[in-house]
Amino acid sequence: MALHFERSEFDARRDRLLIEMAEKKLDAVLLFAQESMYWLTGYDTFGFCFFQCLVVKADGSMVLLTRSADLRQARHTSTIENIMLWTDRQGANPAIDLRNLLNDLDLLGARIGVEYDTHGLTAYNGRRLDEQLQTFGQIADASGIVGRLRLFKSPAEVAKAEKAANLSDDALDAALPLIKQGGDEGLILAAMQGAVFAGGGDYPANEYIIGSGADALLCRYKAGRRKLTKNDQLTLEWAGVFHHYHAPMMRTVLTGKVSKRHQELFDASRAALLAVEKAMTPGNTFGDVFDAHARTLEAHNLTKHRLNACGYSVGARFTPSWMDMPMFYQGNPEPIAPNMTLFAHMIIMDSETETAMTLGRTYLTTESAPKPLSRHDLDLIVQ
Repeated sequence: MALHFERSEFDARRDRLLIEMAEKKLDAVLLFAQESMYWLTGYDTFGFCFFQCLVVKADGSMVLLTRSADLRQARHTSTIENIMLWTDRQGANPAIDLRNLLNDLDLLGARIGVEYDTHGLTAYNGRRLDEQLQTFGQIADASGIVGRLRLFKSPAEVAKAEKAANLSDDALDAALPLIKQGGDEGLILAAMQGAVFAGGGDYPANEYIIGSGADALLCRYKAGRRKLTKNDQLTLEWAGVFHHYHAPMMRTVLTGKVSKRHQELFDASRAALLAVEKAMTPGNTFGDVFDAHARTLEAHNLTKHRLNACGYSVGARFTPSWMDMPMFYQGNPEPIAPNMTLFAHMIIMDSETETAMTLGRTYLTTESAPKPLSRHDLDLIVQ
């Protein structure tokens, strides 16, 4: 089997989940998030775009309900031994198959947690699921149970994140020689993604962000390429990925001369990131980290040019996004604790002058100050 962790690691994860289930008095949980299935069993697929569910009972037994296309995928990449299939056919309703499976597992009348908050369960399938379960047992929202367990990384997971961070650095190293007057965004993207693949990495959970000129102010990928001019700005957000573990970075790179506004925004973004680092310690919360970012940018008169979040947890993620919970935003009470991998990004977009500046990297939290996982410094990059 193509497992990326020792069996003992998966056993420990299962035991942590069972403790949570016992505390919440759940007889079973229905997992729909691909990240949950991967973390718990190693199951690796993009087949979650269709209906599939991993049933975990309080005794630790598991059954996967999926399609025939993922049968061998589950056998080859996971520890799951019991796999059931629902059949693709006109008028198929796999929620009925799931209800029948739960009945066979003696869960009629049981207290069952459902992982609703995930791209792996569409609103359409969620409604069909509720229709089948409303009289079956006591249904509880179990969203976030596995997600919070995944927030705290084991030593084996930290090693994956560190490898991913090395690949992020390699991607930047590959891009820099191409960032110059006449440089083609398509070639830059190819070099960055190629460096990750060449280093043994994977596809990211979402597209790399690239934009120059006015597009440098965008925080999402969009179609279309351009070539860099003599005095230009190029915003990049990318992630090295290893066994699905992500270590994002973000930079705005300049070509030619540095404008006064670019320097002002860079100085502010660097100061904000350093303030965030000081706040990213046990005893503080995710909300405290955001406040450190917000206070610094307010002191630079940039409140209207910043975003309302400045980072988030990262780890093993699947399409459509490498963003994980919790996020750095105002009032988030989640405590900072050791062994989290967190991406902090300072994003300043001045639409009035069409000036962009970003600065971000991934950290490993410790008992004290966080450890940056990138080997690159925080200096402004001018090509």
